[in-house]
Amino acid sequence: MLKLNPIKSDKIWGYELWIASTHPNGCQKEFMDFCGGEYPLLVKVIQADDTLSIQVHPDDDWAVKLEGPGNRGKTECWYVLDAAPDAKLVYGIKEGYSNEVLAKAITENNLEQYLDFVNVKPGDFVYIPAGTVHAIGGGLRLMEVQQSCDLTYRLYDWGRGREVHIEKGLAVIKREEMQPVAPFPGIFECKYFSIERIDVKGGWSMYCSGDDKGAADVQLLYILSEDKAVIRGAGEQIGKKILAEEIYAVKPGEKITVEGRASILRIRAK
Repeated sequence: MLKLNPIKSDKIWGYELWIASTHPNGCQKEFMDFCGGEYPLLVKVIQADDTLSIQVHPDDDWAVKLEGPGNRGKTECWYVLDAAPDAKLVYGIKEGYSNEVLAKAITENNLEQYLDFVNVKPGDFVYIPAGTVHAIGGGLRLMEVQQSCDLTYRLYDWGRGREVHIEKGLAVIKREEMQPVAPFPGIFECKYFSIERIDVKGGWSMYCSGDDKGAADVQLLYILSEDKAVIRGAGEQIGKKILAEEIYAVKPGEKITVEGRASILRIRAK
């Protein structure tokens, strides 16, 4: 079992914490060594004090087509940790408009009328399959699970003047797999990962099994909240105190136990 140390990246809108990453743009060497290679997921905590740009990510096929062999797409999801009372997300783009209309709106800085906005609150879950137009609004703190990819096409930046990627961004837009924003259902699965919420009331143990997938068999435990809770590995008599927003990696063959009261997100790659 390994407690991971985050890598912080300051942004114009707030900051990101890369809390589980073997990606070259923010690799935790101790996590890479623990996994024995590249882990297929990337987990972040995002603090948005201002609205992020309007973005879209390619799927696996488009990533290779637009960026070359060896690239992968980016399907992701958000778990809302904290939200201001009026916090919003951009989740999708209105249907019925051609790419020409959207491109004109981007260049004229009035894309807002074509975007779908949704209010969110703590505990909400947002699934963002590759191709979904999205943006995080100000006043939000999120935990993000995604494919280990840093490919982002910025469609629109609210007039802040940063580079946009209109042609590539509009080419990869899809709407087919979007799901309503709602409180986390307890278990979620997609093609690339699964997430399960575990509410510990006294004690809980898990054994990390493996299917010979190497690094992909490593499981992650993200601490949502705790109340005098500790974690210990097999053979350890005294547990270590856990804190909210910590994340632990567990290898195949390891058994861990959490004692006390805590809410945990168990993250598994596929």
